Amino acid sequence: MNSRILVSGVSGPIGAALVPSLRTSGCSVIRLVRGPASAGQIAWDPAKPLAPETVSGFDAVIHLAGEGVFGRWTAPKMAKIRDSRVKGTFNLAAALARAENKPNVFVCGSAIGYYGNRGDETLSEESAPGTGFLSQVCQEWEEATMPAVQADIRTAHLRTGIVLSSSGGALKAMLLPFKLGLGGRTADGRQWMSWIDVQDMVGAIHHILKNDLLQGPVNIVAPKPVRNAEFAKTLASVLSRPAVFPIPAAAVKIVFGQMGEEMLLASQKVEPTKLISSGYPFRYRNLRASLEGILGR
Repeated sequence: MNSRILVSGVSGPIGAALVPSLRTSGCSVIRLVRGPASAGQIAWDPAKPLAPETVSGFDAVIHLAGEGVFGRWTAPKMAKIRDSRVKGTFNLAAALARAENKPNVFVCGSAIGYYGNRGDETLSEESAPGTGFLSQVCQEWEEATMPAVQADIRTAHLRTGIVLSSSGGALKAMLLPFKLGLGGRTADGRQWMSWIDVQDMVGAIHHILKNDLLQGPVNIVAPKPVRNAEFAKTLASVLSRPAVFPIPAAAVKIVFGQMGEEMLLASQKVEPTKLISSGYPFRYRNLRASLEGILGR
C-alpha cells in the first residue's frame, strides 16, 4: 500500500491487531496518542481542538479512540463515554477538514448500538436508529464526522458488533467463568448477538481503505449472527465445559444497571450488507470456527 496512515485508539484489541497488519502491508503508521508522544506518535487531547498542520499529509486516518463502555454506567462514566467519542471525533474531523493535505479517507469508529434493542428485526445500514443511551451516542458520534464529510473526505463509520479477541473485549471477560464451568446463557438467551472475529475486523478496515465506493455506515459483523444461548453453548463446547448456569435478567439489571440492559439483554440481528455487496471475503463466517481459531492462537 505504501501509505501514510494515522491511527487513534491503538491500545485496544482492534488497534493492537490493526497496526501490525498495516505495517506488514507496507504502510507507514503514526499513532495519535493521549499524553506525551514518542517517535512515530502525535500527542493530542481529544477534548481540545487540534492544529490542522498536525494531521496534514496522511493518506488515511483511522479513528478508534473512545472510553471503554463496560462497567456500571454512572453519570460521570456516561459523560466520558459520550465526550470521548463525540468531542474527540469532531475535533479530529475539524482539523482534517482544514488540513492543507487532506486524507483520501477517514475511517471512524461507531457501533451496532446505533440500532438499539430490535428483537428479531433484521438490520442493515439503511435501518433507522434505535433508542437508548448507546444509540444516541452512536448517532452523535457519526454526526461528529460532518466537518470531514463536508470537506469531501470519504468518510466511513464502522458500525462494529461484538469483536471476538483473546486480548480484550467481551470474549476475554467471558472466558474465566466459562473455563470454570460456570458459564451459561444470559436471561432467556433469545437475544441476537452480532459478532466479528478480530481478524475480519482488521480485514474489513483494509477493505474499506482500498474500496473507494465504501462510505457512510458500514456494518462490521459476520454474516451469521447467533442467539445468546447458541453463543454460550458454542463457547462452552469449544472449551469442553458445560453451559448450565444461566444469568437471570434481574441479576443483570441489579449488577450492571443500564449497561446490562442495553448491552447484555439487547437483541441486534445485523447483516453486513455493504461488506458482502462490495466483495469482502470473510475469513470467519461461523462462530465455532472463529472461537476455535482465537482460543487456539
